[in-house]
Amino acid sequence: MMYPEPMIAPMREELTRLGVQELRSAAEVAEALGNAKGTALVVVNSVCGCSARNARPAVGAALAHDVKPDHLFSVFAGQDIDATKAARAFFTGYPPSSPSIALLKDGRIVTMLERYQIEGRMPDEIAQDLVQAFDRHCTAGAAR
Repeated sequence: MMYPEPMIAPMREELTRLGVQELRSAAEVAEALGNAKGTALVVVNSVCGCSARNARPAVGAALAHDVKPDHLFSVFAGQDIDATKAARAFFTGYPPSSPSIALLKDGRIVTMLERYQIEGRMPDEIAQDLVQAFDRHCTAGAAR
């Protein structure tokens, strides 16, 4: 279901103001993820109630950590359909889930938080999972 852009703009901005680059087309996803060296965080943003409402602040809290991914991207499920489908093609072995948060290294998935791992949890709990993944797979001072 497509929502009016003015309704979801604040949800987009909650990530973009953190420096997360929105990928709005399949071509943008192919360019960004197909060529990304190092680590890339990909947030599948969503309108879906409390899950997405907790996922976005969790990303913000995790990005305050010293160790973070080299690249930060998002796609918006149900809005930017082709971009979301293209991003999910990189999430080998995981069914479509929104919201979800993936960490890729050199284009290959190394960590995935699916909706069931986000739903019903507080942002700081989700952020802890992300920070652990960052510490395992990323280098200090990345994400420009």
